[in-house]
Amino acid sequence: MTLKERMRKVVASQAEIEADEERADALRSVGCTPVEKLTNRTRASVSGVIRSVVLRPREGVPALEAELYDGSGTLDLVWLGRREIAGIAPGRRVRIEGLVCQVDGRRTVFNPKYELRPRPGE
Repeated sequence: MTLKERMRKVVASQAEIEADEERADALRSVGCTPVEKLTNRTRASVSGVIRSVVLRPREGVPALEAELYDGSGTLDLVWLGRREIAGIAPGRRVRIEGLVCQVDGRRTVFNPKYELRPRPGE
């Protein structure tokens, strides 16, 4: 580790430290792509932590929306026709797979396949 990297860690904010930890965890997940490198209309596998979960109906259909964060950026996850999914909660680590698209300028995956991952210490 260089002196510059050590100094950066000493003066880093809590958010920067958490982002570094999430990026490192995502990089350890084999076959996963960082959110910042996702392109529109491509299939991808992403690993990260759920930051928020909201029930937001879309055109009369229930839709569960979650925000996934991997340290490099955020990805919106939308499950149409679902009001809740056991295990999908803020703070939970997940690995998702699906088709990335742009919705209102945000990276989004509809009805992704997901795998719940253990939380630290589990």
